[in-house]
Amino acid sequence: MGAKWVELIKEIAPSVVRSTILFNPESAPFARMFLPSMEAAARSAALTLRVAPVSNGTDIDHTIAAAGREQAGGLIALPDAFLSGQRDLIVRLATLHQLPAVYTYRSFVASGGLIAYGIDRVEIFRLAASYVDRILKGEKPADLPVQLPTKFELVINLRSARVLGLTVPPSLLARADEVIE
Repeated sequence: MGAKWVELIKEIAPSVVRSTILFNPESAPFARMFLPSMEAAARSAALTLRVAPVSNGTDIDHTIAAAGREQAGGLIALPDAFLSGQRDLIVRLATLHQLPAVYTYRSFVASGGLIAYGIDRVEIFRLAASYVDRILKGEKPADLPVQLPTKFELVINLRSARVLGLTVPPSLLARADEVIE
């Protein structure tokens, strides 16, 4: 998944040469597991990554402002409940500092973010409901197989692309599950 976020930032904003990786280590201790695939993809794409743990709004503000001061910078926000709660701040700052940003949740793009790629959360909840049903019917949770996400969604905000001066490649638009005008 991490490699895909790196690929997407280079595809939607080819001029990006460095990208800041945003996450909160307290609310997303698993975030670092994405880094090896992101680093491998970044090497292939001639992209420098800067890992930026944040824990409050001030950290977010300073981190995004610093990324905005770098020429040809970008932003990747990892899946994180804390970042989701700071969605409007992050999207506003990324736009203010003219940073192309890749998010993991559709809600960021609906709030004005550029592009999101991640699991289809509705599908995950539907699958969870089927497990609850099976458990309520007597199956033991330990006997149920682990299920990994199988459905992912790509959402692009064309208005945000225009604000950032980006032209979204037709091949990327063709792959999008949703395009917000």
